[in-house]
Amino acid sequence: MNRITEAVKHLIIINVIMFLITMFVNPGLQNTLALHFPLNPEFGFWQYITSMFMHSQTTIFHILFNMYALWAFGTPMEQIWGTKKFVFFYFSAGLGAGAIYTLANYYQYISIYDDLKNIGLTATDINTILTEGKYNTSILQHISEKKLSEFWGTFNSTAVGASGAVYGVLVAFGLYFPNAKLALIFFPVPISAKYFIPVLILLDLFMGVSGYNFGIANFAHLGGALFGFIMAYYWKKNQFNHNRWN
Repeated sequence: MNRITEAVKHLIIINVIMFLITMFVNPGLQNTLALHFPLNPEFGFWQYITSMFMHSQTTIFHILFNMYALWAFGTPMEQIWGTKKFVFFYFSAGLGAGAIYTLANYYQYISIYDDLKNIGLTATDINTILTEGKYNTSILQHISEKKLSEFWGTFNSTAVGASGAVYGVLVAFGLYFPNAKLALIFFPVPISAKYFIPVLILLDLFMGVSGYNFGIANFAHLGGALFGFIMAYYWKKNQFNHNRWN
């Protein structure tokens, strides 16, 4: 079993502390620190960072899975790169995840917004849909109730979790250790990282595009994976090591 490294240890501690605070001390803090849609009045740029330390308050498995993965895959990567480089990578992947998640949501939002404008709704009408969830049922002749629900949900939803950053770390692990066998909670039988990780990413892509996301921010996962791949591939190709960051 790998001995936990410093950055991974402190990231896990901070995540656990924030989880306990938002669960038992100040539940309202969760909404303040979660990532909101940029056009929502509750949005703040700091949320791209703070949301990485928030986790679901309805199930403990969200934080358990993320922290386990951070330990399992982050520890060997920090050992290879060193603490400073690993921390830079982790937060870069997390910010990339937030950026891709926001872009995907904005694309969905603006496409439905344009449809509503094209059928004659005013800015006030649209704002009523977004803030109160109310609309004239005649709209349903032009736009489905499902789309209106997605429109409202995009504007009012929040994203929490370290998953985007963890996906970046996971992809980096796969690049450096493609033949490592992954089992335990990730798969019932051992399977090589070079097979498991692409399948996991393709599953996220399918769920994100199809809409069968079960409340999971699939595009945040994909964003973290993309940014993680770009950085890890470049560093591995150029053989960067932690001595350059000390």
